[in-house]
Amino acid sequence: MVNISGLQKVRLKYKPELPLILRSSFSSIKPVIGKPTGSAGDENKLKNIFKNIFGKPVVTFTKGKNTKINKKPIIAGVVLSGGQAAGGHNVICGIFDALKKANKKNKLLGFLGGPSGIIYGKLKELTKDIIDKYRNTGGFDMIGSGRTKIETEEQFQKTKETILKNKIDALIIIGGDDSNTNAALLAEYFAKEKINTQVIGIPKTIDGDLKNEEIETSFGFDTAVKIYAELAGNICRDVLSAKKYWHFIRLMGRSASHITLEVALQTHPNIALIGEEVLEKKLTVSDVVDFICDAIVKRANAGKNYGVVLVPEGLIEFIPEFKELIKNLNEVMAKNEEELNKIDGAKEKKEFIYTKLAENLVNLMKSLPDDISSQLILDRDPHGNVVVSQIETEKLLIEMIKTKLKEMKKHGIYKGKISAISHFFGYEGRCGFPSNFDTNYTYALGFNAVLLILNGFTSYMSAIKDLIKSPSKWTAGGIPLTMMMNIERRKGEDKPVIKKALVDLNGKPFKVFSSMRDKLKVEDDYISPGPIQYFGPSEIVDKITETLKYERSKK
Repeated sequence: MVNISGLQKVRLKYKPELPLILRSSFSSIKPVIGKPTGSAGDENKLKNIFKNIFGKPVVTFTKGKNTKINKKPIIAGVVLSGGQAAGGHNVICGIFDALKKANKKNKLLGFLGGPSGIIYGKLKELTKDIIDKYRNTGGFDMIGSGRTKIETEEQFQKTKETILKNKIDALIIIGGDDSNTNAALLAEYFAKEKINTQVIGIPKTIDGDLKNEEIETSFGFDTAVKIYAELAGNICRDVLSAKKYWHFIRLMGRSASHITLEVALQTHPNIALIGEEVLEKKLTVSDVVDFICDAIVKRANAGKNYGVVLVPEGLIEFIPEFKELIKNLNEVMAKNEEELNKIDGAKEKKEFIYTKLAENLVNLMKSLPDDISSQLILDRDPHGNVVVSQIETEKLLIEMIKTKLKEMKKHGIYKGKISAISHFFGYEGRCGFPSNFDTNYTYALGFNAVLLILNGFTSYMSAIKDLIKSPSKWTAGGIPLTMMMNIERRKGEDKPVIKKALVDLNGKPFKVFSSMRDKLKVEDDYISPGPIQYFGPSEIVDKITETLKYERSKK
């Protein structure tokens, strides 16, 4: 465990604020059942895959006598799945406290190292002594995490053995869209096998792409963007002080640009590239480079040879030509996996792959710097896809921009000079002390998950809503996991997955940013929001993200 000192000592004493509805005795909270639900897409295919759990209703908790709530002792299991996000420990703390509130004999088992802990039966009982050391802290080190997917028949069988051996009544999976898709598959498997183990998901991802009308935000996003905004804001002040560098900052967010948009709203950089807009406008790499160069030239003409550019890590996947390349690479490498494994060296692998791609894609790949094209084929994630986060997009842009500016200089269009510095803000945002918002939100999500279990629900995601209000006014309930799903191509096959929420170009957060973009290009309107505040006036310590404020405000 990390040594306890300074802020952590004080944060251990913080008491998360629960929604009023969750503070009542469980026998005085009743579930209100809504109408049967559909899915985010591909409904007929999903009905066929999830024969036992598809179409369940949305659930909302309200005050009222509840005589059906389970009062018998239960054993619950919890697993952290996927990348870290601030507040994961507080989800577990909320689960533990709710279990003990319901019945002192209830037990909580933590699976170690992520889903692989379920498969191989690696677990430990989480006692009060353990729980109390991790309250309101960052990281996932209480039980660890992992990215193993439970998808083969053997893995499902081993999971079944672990569940039955340890007499687990309920399994709570804390994860993102892929992890919660796995939760749905496990719930379906348990139902098919007539195993009376409930499955509840918790929405986690700093990327902010696990949300919809019922899930207003995923936990960890609030903390991560505040950490990134502090760092980006510091660079904005440095830029304004030194006045001689262009800083290119790549931010986490492979599949969506929510982090980049939120940091832009908080810090006002000169340029923030939004991947969804690039895709919508079908921009090429050259178009993106031209857009940045236009700003650089305008600022140079005003005597400003400095600036800040925000780049989402998944940018190249939004550029149509790259999107097509990556899609085809994923297909080719999935179909030729055995043969590729026999080939040594990146150069030889590329030559083999060139024989499987269309000519225009081969030309695009050959036009890239060698290290970038090698990353496209050598680094793969657990799902067999390109590891976009490892591709240094900001460095690729810098090299192409320098080349473009050199040409512009020859023609007298550009008379400035550029010194570019690159950054990647990623892991810095995943394990920080959770903000007050994430501290309260995660605790409520865990507490609410237990209420869903006690009322007999399975294949649901814990949902806490009305998040723009104070925590006491938040509402609680659950939504069916299948309600958020559609079908996507993975490893060359159709797979059920929870649909990612991309930046809505017609949504208020993007419109607000778009309205100030021309001004930011040429003017120095930087904001340095500073570090996360945990103590002080509510408008500072309990401040929500600009994204949540704009998306959920009725004004």
